[in-house]
Amino acid sequence: MFTPSQADVRRFFCSVYAKTLSGQALTAIEIIASQWLAEHPEYHADFADADAALEKMYDVEAGATNPFLHLSMHLSISEQCSIDQPRGIRQAVELLTARRDSLHQAHHEAMECLGQMVWESQRAGRPPDGDTYIACVQRHATRD
Repeated sequence: MFTPSQADVRRFFCSVYAKTLSGQALTAIEIIASQWLAEHPEYHADFADADAALEKMYDVEAGATNPFLHLSMHLSISEQCSIDQPRGIRQAVELLTARRDSLHQAHHEAMECLGQMVWESQRAGRPPDGDTYIACVQRHATRD
């Protein structure tokens, strides 16, 4: 399993941003990341300076959103859907996307479920529960 450090993640997104701006060729995963970067222009300044990105801390208690975590979650959900792991996530996100008429909105709602699953897993000291995660996404798809 690949477990990048915080610095690795930040360098990756800053590199993708720089390559996108300069028109350089992107790998498949970089293309997906660049598509989510394009959906979040409010974060572009965070990706423009890799050195500053490595140093910056985002205080959640003060209401600061960590753009690197946010885009990592978009990327994770995209990858999960591409391979349907956990099994059923693709269908759940597709249903949510259809109900919201927006892949972006569906991802944001799925992020709530993903974050909850990770938090509960860490708190309980056990593996993530994919079934609960998928059920959460499905619940989002059935409510208005």
